[in-house]
Amino acid sequence: MSNLIDNIKNLRKITGAGFLDCKKALEESDNKIEKSIVFLRKKGLAKASNKSSRETKEGAIGVYMNNSIAIMLEVNTETDFAAKNSIFLDFVDQIGQYALSVNNTSILKLDKFLNHSFDGKKISEYFTEIIAKIGENIVLKRLSFINKSLDSEFFSYIHNPYRSNIGRICVILQAEVNNKEDAKQFGKNLCMHIAASKPLALDIDKLDISLVEKEKDIQLATIKSSGKADNIIQKILEGKMNKFFSEVTLLNQPYIFDTDKNVRVAVSEFSSNNLFNIINFELFVLAS
Repeated sequence: MSNLIDNIKNLRKITGAGFLDCKKALEESDNKIEKSIVFLRKKGLAKASNKSSRETKEGAIGVYMNNSIAIMLEVNTETDFAAKNSIFLDFVDQIGQYALSVNNTSILKLDKFLNHSFDGKKISEYFTEIIAKIGENIVLKRLSFINKSLDSEFFSYIHNPYRSNIGRICVILQAEVNNKEDAKQFGKNLCMHIAASKPLALDIDKLDISLVEKEKDIQLATIKSSGKADNIIQKILEGKMNKFFSEVTLLNQPYIFDTDKNVRVAVSEFSSNNLFNIINFELFVLAS
């Protein structure tokens, strides 16, 4: 009975419907919140402006790792106040641990993950419950899985942390290394570099081709409009594109801990004593 009363309270908070209407909806829907919301909407008893339609620009990003996989997820809410609430942060951790236990990139798509069940409930139902508890719209914005390959290690960095593994900017870096302990600080430094410089890809060949072509078209049009001679346009274009690549690709960016060299050179120098080969990275910036 107490579970029913709690669900009635939650359902009223979410839908704005009356006590008896919520009670009937739960009784007709196996005491399931999500089914009850649908029941009430069909009856025209749920308010149109429910919490699930409200914009979410705040929230938190969580990082979760074990010996075989690394996961990063972003959960958004409406206000910074709610994002710093321990109830919300506990919820982010709960969802992160659920994702870690799945250990399956086949549910990478959000809809598949939200339909996955733990402890007898779909992930989407946990979101419905936390919305009722906190009183704000809360959504899973994105989720990323990185499988650990042989001889590779994960490194991470949390910027503006709420907890040791939760913050507003998070980075996971995967690299092939000989000695993780020796590489630990360098790996963290690279993660800090990624958080600060925000590269779009590891190297030029990993960039979206359409992005490169768009930038090339813009630069070419700008050069031509300046009245430059045809015989030097291509040289100027090449210089501008190289500058673009040095801004958006990790290996070609100036290394923030020594701007006289780029990241490629910094990695090469470190690797002379301890192999460090970057495989890939993931960067999440809150609400970006």
